[in-house]
Amino acid sequence: MLSLSAIGAVYADSPPSPYAGQEARQIKALSAEEVSSYLAGKGMGLAKTAELNGYPGPLHVLELAEQLKLSREQKTKTRDLYNTMQAKAVEAGRALIDAEQKLDRLFASKEISPNLLDSSLKEIGALQARVRGVHLEAHLQQAGILNAEQVARYNALRGYDKAQSGTSPHHGHGHKH
Repeated sequence: MLSLSAIGAVYADSPPSPYAGQEARQIKALSAEEVSSYLAGKGMGLAKTAELNGYPGPLHVLELAEQLKLSREQKTKTRDLYNTMQAKAVEAGRALIDAEQKLDRLFASKEISPNLLDSSLKEIGALQARVRGVHLEAHLQQAGILNAEQVARYNALRGYDKAQSGTSPHHGHGHKH
């Protein structure tokens, strides 16, 4: 068994915590970049499961509009979808930041309790799901705006391995635009 002095000697030679310096953050659990991304409605990889399974994202579809040969109607629908997604993501991101700030204040003020912790975590979890859901829903809706050839072209332009992408989300749905 190690003595307290032996344990202290082991830890004295240890490198500082990877969290060192983060105690000055406004919200301890989130970097300034993460806060900025949530407040700007950025995707942050939250819709990766959709993106990598053949459900394009509206921002990237707009960026690739010419190569995808979008019709005027498809451009309008995609732009509207992106704007709606962006507004919802910003709103949900702001609510998530507020909930994280509240949790941080509870710990900082030493007012945290098991009940407050539980309710805070449930709120934060629901808000995280809401933010992610906004982005995933937009990918789902975007797939309905494009035809199968455009989805395949999108995947190729984005560099996704065709062998891994599986079938198009339009397979058998008869989408034609």
